[in-house]
Amino acid sequence: MSANDFARRVRAREKLVGYWITLDVPPVAERIARLGYDYVVLDGQHGLIGYQGLMTGLLAIDAGSAIGPRPSVGLVRVEANETTPIGRALDAGATGVIVPLIDSADDVARAVRSAKYPPVGVRSFGPMRASLRIGPVPADSNDATVVLAMIETPLGLKNVAEICATPGLDGVYVGPSDLGLALGARFPGDPEIEGPFEEAVELIARTAQEAGIAAGIHTFDGESAKRRLEQGYTFATVASDLSHLEASAAAHLDTARS
Repeated sequence: MSANDFARRVRAREKLVGYWITLDVPPVAERIARLGYDYVVLDGQHGLIGYQGLMTGLLAIDAGSAIGPRPSVGLVRVEANETTPIGRALDAGATGVIVPLIDSADDVARAVRSAKYPPVGVRSFGPMRASLRIGPVPADSNDATVVLAMIETPLGLKNVAEICATPGLDGVYVGPSDLGLALGARFPGDPEIEGPFEEAVELIARTAQEAGIAAGIHTFDGESAKRRLEQGYTFATVASDLSHLEASAAAHLDTARS
């Protein structure tokens, strides 16, 4: 799947399933990408990945995708809504960026400008790897680059309609841990705020649909991803490499000692 194909599918609100990578281990990203996920996200905000790791991880995703049952693209959750990390992730070959801590339409507009070349935005020209995947023409890159805004703060939730209506935004992405904390949770997954949390999740999906943009969410297992897709979300990310590694190791240990 080319960057253009992925962008088209996101904008058409097709159902997509992805995976989350936090470890700077390229063979892990390569193996995940060959499984057939539609996209694989490298976490440049909370993950244990520096810039070199993002670049080699994106290389690994492309390599795994080439031998998998269906193509997969690499996305990056950038460390901040700033021009440099957004531009560097895209220069390294990311098909799109997930931008954290979006509070307002102005925040979205800044993220879009950072991801797009002039005259649409302010991205500096130096595509390095990206020129091999999308091509060196700025207008082509602008068309193929996906920008997703995270809804995870009190202001982001309050302003979700204005955020979704911002020109150039391809979709919103729910960060459930921070969104839960924004709603008063004592810890991620706190059952005491399950009602307000589900109301917020439904509101975000409905608002994105009304605005005609994609709606994505992070989930902790395949069953949860399936439920969110049935609920109206157009893309869902499943768990992460680190959480799966720990859970699998714990299950095998329990079995061996039982």
